[in-house]
Amino acid sequence: MRIDAHQHFWLYDPVRDAWIDEDMLAIRRHFMPTDLAPLLKANDIDGVVAVQADQSHQETQFLLDLSTMYAMIKGIVGWVDLQSDEIEKYLEHFNQYPAIKGFRHIVEAEPDPDFLVRPAFLNGIKQLTKYDYTYDLLIRPRHYASTLACVEANPHQKFVLDHMAKPDIKTGAFEEWASFMEKLASFPNVWCKLSGLATEADWKNWKLADFARYVSHAVACFGKDRMMFGSDWPVCLLAASYEESIRIVEHQVSDFSREEQEALWGGNAVRFYNI
Repeated sequence: MRIDAHQHFWLYDPVRDAWIDEDMLAIRRHFMPTDLAPLLKANDIDGVVAVQADQSHQETQFLLDLSTMYAMIKGIVGWVDLQSDEIEKYLEHFNQYPAIKGFRHIVEAEPDPDFLVRPAFLNGIKQLTKYDYTYDLLIRPRHYASTLACVEANPHQKFVLDHMAKPDIKTGAFEEWASFMEKLASFPNVWCKLSGLATEADWKNWKLADFARYVSHAVACFGKDRMMFGSDWPVCLLAASYEESIRIVEHQVSDFSREEQEALWGGNAVRFYNI
């Protein structure tokens, strides 16, 4: 089974989705399963993991409602208020829906470098572990230290790093990111998504060669059994088409064996998200 382990749906709202600024006109509209379906068919993708784009319980319900109508949605990474005193009540509610595989918080937008080690947040992560939910890490460099501390404090929690921690491919910055990846990958409960690469490069002038050392390093750190493909559609459209997003990854993993290819393009996501 070929799985796109990271993509989004939304009904564009100019107030709620204010993060989609003037430089992002290409994605300032609705994106729904009917838009994605022909792209999946053309690229032999059997299903997707739909990831939250808005931080509300309504967003999680929106994705749940879509999953009842579209078989392409094999799993959901929703949002839940992990810092709430009522986190157990929320998780008990969502636990009745098998489509929900895990949760994510948009930590990259949090100015606090220690957000991931706030006591209330750590309690939320411990509750995810109790309910066997995954957690997607979406971070920026200021969160490197707290990410490592959070993961170390939760050895039984399944984590996956979104977009390879967003390396600054456009400028070629490497060392700080590379060191962080080595440290994070030392924790066996952390996996990594080969996703969102084009949007971290020069949107108009990227080349396939730009991604080589970043992908090579991520694979060297995490190993081929903890990596999974994600398109980050429709955000990827800022810099690359769906087909180009696939081609970027294909080019970097051309030396993988057949079994390793099958794992990267679906098998690992199936295992991680229990699809």
